[in-house]
Amino acid sequence: MKHNFLFLILLLCTAFSQAQSLSSPDQKIRVDVAISSGQPVYSIYFNKFLVLQKSALGLDINGISFHDQLKTSSVSPVQATEAHYTILNAKKSEITYKANKRTYIWSNVQGQKISVTFQVSNDGVAFRYEFTGKQDLLSTVNKEYTNYHFPETAKAWLQHKAEAQTGWEHTNPSYEENYQQDIAIGTSSKTGWVYPALFKSNDIWMAITEAGMDGKYCGTFIKNEPGSPVYQITFPDTREVFTGKGSFPESKGSWTSPWRVIAIGSLKTIMESTLGTDLAQPAIPLKDASFIKPGQASWSWIMSKDEFITYEEQKKYIDYAADMKWAYILIDVDWDTKIGYEKITELAAYAAKKNVGLLLWYNSAGSWNTVPYHPKNKLLTHESRVEEFSRLQKIGIKGVKIDFFNGDGRSMIAYYTEILKDAADYQLLVNFHGATLPRGWARTYPHLMTTEAVKGFEMITFMQEAADLEATHAAMLPFTRNLFDPMDFTPMNLYKIPTNVIRKTTSAFELATSVLFLSGIQHYAESPEGMAKVPADVKTFLSSLPTHWDEVKFIDGLPGKLVIIARRSGSKWYVAGINGEDKPKKVLLDLSALKMAKAKLFNDGKEPLSFDITDVNTVQKYEVELKANGGFVLTQE
Repeated sequence: MKHNFLFLILLLCTAFSQAQSLSSPDQKIRVDVAISSGQPVYSIYFNKFLVLQKSALGLDINGISFHDQLKTSSVSPVQATEAHYTILNAKKSEITYKANKRTYIWSNVQGQKISVTFQVSNDGVAFRYEFTGKQDLLSTVNKEYTNYHFPETAKAWLQHKAEAQTGWEHTNPSYEENYQQDIAIGTSSKTGWVYPALFKSNDIWMAITEAGMDGKYCGTFIKNEPGSPVYQITFPDTREVFTGKGSFPESKGSWTSPWRVIAIGSLKTIMESTLGTDLAQPAIPLKDASFIKPGQASWSWIMSKDEFITYEEQKKYIDYAADMKWAYILIDVDWDTKIGYEKITELAAYAAKKNVGLLLWYNSAGSWNTVPYHPKNKLLTHESRVEEFSRLQKIGIKGVKIDFFNGDGRSMIAYYTEILKDAADYQLLVNFHGATLPRGWARTYPHLMTTEAVKGFEMITFMQEAADLEATHAAMLPFTRNLFDPMDFTPMNLYKIPTNVIRKTTSAFELATSVLFLSGIQHYAESPEGMAKVPADVKTFLSSLPTHWDEVKFIDGLPGKLVIIARRSGSKWYVAGINGEDKPKKVLLDLSALKMAKAKLFNDGKEPLSFDITDVNTVQKYEVELKANGGFVLTQE
């Protein structure tokens, strides 16, 4: 019996090769990578707690397995890696990324090799695959085996992925669902879950996403079986493609996959992490980057819809933007016929005299959507984009908003990147709407100002159900969708929605979103008529709001319940908070580290839609009262 037991131990040791570990610079995060029964696996520890159990790695390339019957060929020494970059549409403007790096090379039964590089920073883990192929060999990835195996006691905050070709005019998936909050691990979704996916285990938080999309790989999502704590990376529906082109990853010669990114630590660590852009590709070279100017924008469509895309209405919104000292105005659908190129040229010249730039809407077109709005079919090829973009540049248009894409297939991801490259050549800012999560593109393409990929304020103007859920939905977004990437939520309706929909959030809640939500261009959901109803101090605040941020500090909160964030621009701090619940709260703020001394507090007044604006001293701890679905902003004096 004793000999059988020793034999079993020996067999297990043989099946599970010795793990090769890699730790973060501060030694709090450790990754173990090994071959288990011929299959590559990894595990992650935080402060010696197992936060991700043995999880799978590997690919199927051209029908050849790089997942089974593998052997370790080599493991590189641990190396330090460091990168520094600047970015104008993120939570920080100057970012330094430091990590420890190690590459694992495995060979299959045919002797072919694949490598996986892990990088571990103080705020998380990232890894990607690299395949070295012959220059003329087309490699297709049929399956990725990567998964995330969480402890069975973990909780999750996740958003369903909508089924392809469903929804209004076949425009799904566009990442516009509500988040499931604080759900048990193993809760399943028929269609799977999108990124960023947020998890919690033993008070340790983890946020999963991907970065480094270059158009050769598809965008992915995660999916689990009912009751299973194992979340499998999954390729998109084969219908999520550019017309006539493919879905699966493919490339000739050597290539790398996108980075699999897992931010790990306290909620403060997650909220201040920049991993989603740290692992993105560096910015493309630009001959002249002076056209990249973040800012705020007026926008008529959000309140008055299609009927008011007229010359006179847009001229009024130009005047509104100029009065508010905002840099842009967005002119939405059907402008090409309701206003026309000639009159748009006049508006661009009129706006330029007032230091306001015009942004124009486009339909991404193609057979993937049946949306009738136009202009459409003008951006489908490089040649047609060059023709249209050069025309826009000549008449002084500053940017484009392109809507109604078709998911995450490899050819659709390539379409996004091709648009971005061509737009850069003609110095046009870009806003993707009805689109996929940008996955760090704001670093790679710094003229990508924002992307929707969220159930935004426009849905609140359409449906009372969305308005009823706005507070908890908005209190989810800084922890998830807006965690790493700029988000075109189109926030901040301060007065009223001019429809039958009744807004359930307070005016101070809405004002706080102007600071909480990150977007390179922030399109505000307020009309000139509504702005005329707010106090002069609020208008002054919005007229002087920074166009980008230099630093962030997470102050307090829980996903969907409460979020309070401090942002610095230059030497001035702004603190904003919203209450995601329909009950009042008192929050004790310790802002001593910000050294704000005196500040102006914008809180909710006693009457509906009113403000209480006071001067306060924030050197010591300061208690703020939040109304149900309410909010506040503190600005440094």
